[in-house]
Amino acid sequence: MAYRLGVDVGGTFTDLIVIDEATGKTRRTKVLSTPEDPSIAVISGARKICAEANISVDEISHFLHGTTVATNAVLEGKNCRVGLIVTDGFRQILQIARSLVPGGLAGWIIWPKPEPLAPLECTIEIIERMDAEGNVVIPLDEAGLRTRIKQLKDEKVEAVTICLMNSYLNNITEKRVAEICAEEMPDIPVSISSDILPEMQEYERALTTVANSAVRPIVARYVQNLRRELQSWGMTGHLNLLRSDGGLMSSEKAENAPVNLLMSGPAGGVTGALWIAKYAGLKNILTLDMGGTSTDVALIENGEARLRRETTVGNLTVRASSLDIRTVGAGGGSIAHVPELTGALRVGPESAGAVPGPVAYSKGGTLPTVTDANVVLGYLPVSLLGGAMELDREGARVAVQTIADALKIDVYEAAAGIIDIVNESMFGALRLVSVQQGYDPREFALMGFGGAGPLHANAIGRLMSSWPVIIPPSPGVLCAYGDATTQVRIETARSFNKRRSDTNDAELAAIMEEMTAVVTKDILEEGVSLEDQEYSYEIDIRYHGQAFEVPLSVDPATFKAGGGLEKLLVSFDEEHERLFTFNLSAEHELVNLRAVAKGKSVDVLPEKIPVGSADPVAAKTSDHKMYVDGAWQDAVIYDRTKICSGNRIMGPAIVTEMDSTTVILNNFVADVDTYGNILINPV
Repeated sequence: MAYRLGVDVGGTFTDLIVIDEATGKTRRTKVLSTPEDPSIAVISGARKICAEANISVDEISHFLHGTTVATNAVLEGKNCRVGLIVTDGFRQILQIARSLVPGGLAGWIIWPKPEPLAPLECTIEIIERMDAEGNVVIPLDEAGLRTRIKQLKDEKVEAVTICLMNSYLNNITEKRVAEICAEEMPDIPVSISSDILPEMQEYERALTTVANSAVRPIVARYVQNLRRELQSWGMTGHLNLLRSDGGLMSSEKAENAPVNLLMSGPAGGVTGALWIAKYAGLKNILTLDMGGTSTDVALIENGEARLRRETTVGNLTVRASSLDIRTVGAGGGSIAHVPELTGALRVGPESAGAVPGPVAYSKGGTLPTVTDANVVLGYLPVSLLGGAMELDREGARVAVQTIADALKIDVYEAAAGIIDIVNESMFGALRLVSVQQGYDPREFALMGFGGAGPLHANAIGRLMSSWPVIIPPSPGVLCAYGDATTQVRIETARSFNKRRSDTNDAELAAIMEEMTAVVTKDILEEGVSLEDQEYSYEIDIRYHGQAFEVPLSVDPATFKAGGGLEKLLVSFDEEHERLFTFNLSAEHELVNLRAVAKGKSVDVLPEKIPVGSADPVAAKTSDHKMYVDGAWQDAVIYDRTKICSGNRIMGPAIVTEMDSTTVILNNFVADVDTYGNILINPV
């Protein structure tokens, strides 16, 4: 038998799921994350789940992993020391940057400009030049380069980036510089911009490649250690990591291009949601992935997740494709506090994390968190993880009492206030991916997952007017589900930068054919056969004079047949008006072209659950009390493992399972579908 093992590392828990490729049967588990070395939890969790499922390690065909190693390195400022090699005259490229400051006018005064990832003392200029057509006009001064490399050695750089003018058109000089660096500094990894981002705009290309270098040694050590541990365990299957854009890449490619992993962790939730939505018969979904530290939200339209051409982590924004995911510091471990200056309740972004965690976890935490508020209100029962973790309800109440005392209100009102504030924070993030992108949230369902998502999804659905609210099976490990059910993805890009009047269908068709050959070669190296490959294409387009582009999907066949360019321009005008409510009379300009190759979609069907009647009494475990709408109300607790298809659960109610807890509020009803999804709607 063959199994796919998906692993997702979160701030509090590491989630694991095993899927039988033949039957779709799953087994999942959670272990506490080990922030000091994430691979410890990954390996121990993998061993644990295989032992519980009675699976031999040699039966694992694919080990699929979403990781936050690169993300955390950027957020925590633990990047390695990067040396940068640029064309003579461009030494300050990262210092000059772009004149974009976040916030309003006051941003110019109060915004602390981030320090460049490659400091000026680690940046050297070399004599060479290539023109805008890709022709060498000044040959590389190799002797001068070798002399200047000594400066990088003296600065003890741990990685090197090469970004030369116009090298995206012709990378012959960059490759030669890389060869010389390898000779002079054989143990230092070298990243060249024409490999990482072969597009115009020197600053974005330099920044993205420097970011790749900054996390490359850290990610390489992690991946190599993980691969070594898996091999010593006896695993012979493929090890793939999840990219920021929701595709998979081999562990070897991940070592060389880790900039594509910056949003690896959150991407797993979106790919898992896509898989669930496909079989639930829903095409428009807002995702709510609430973990212990943060919440990630995204929008799925017509069965496709929105992609961005940029990835943002903290203050760093690089030109690397990623799913359009927005993150807020709102999680189960978010700490509630009342600042003396304002006297107003605040929740997050500081988090108790895995250590010491919420007070209710009895791991040494003393500060009140969102989880503690849920415990006080009766939304969380006294045990989690199938009884493996007992909650300290009294400790949680004492912690929340400190908030109540500061606000001079009842402890239950204080707990409800904590929940309301964290819900509003998530509501704001969801508006960023829906309303502010021109989408009406009332036309979307809301899928809640993550360890804490199902606790809050019903309330968020009420704020968004997004129905139904979907709670998938195993919501606490859906990110790992996404890791295990997604596909290999390869992308290549080419800058084009021509006005409509300067190009035609034949030229575009020829370029896309060349790009197809490139991605086909790369995906074959990933072990994907020709018959299992799928292709898609995009063109970035704008009005001439604009400084930003809108990416649009295209079909190369329309360009070969003729008329494809005109169809593209019509689609751009429609999308521009939807996004910005107006169009311009300026000529259209095509900026970048992209080709994407994917492996065949994983053919793993979700498990169907037994069929039952509308009455869920067989799944009832106990009566309960919940603090809902300002008062204690009678509720019922149900065991999700005993729920059947066709059951209808009236709120207020709680549905418990190993990895998460679902809350159904008063005046709402939940129906269970064929695959065990819980669909919550207003009564």
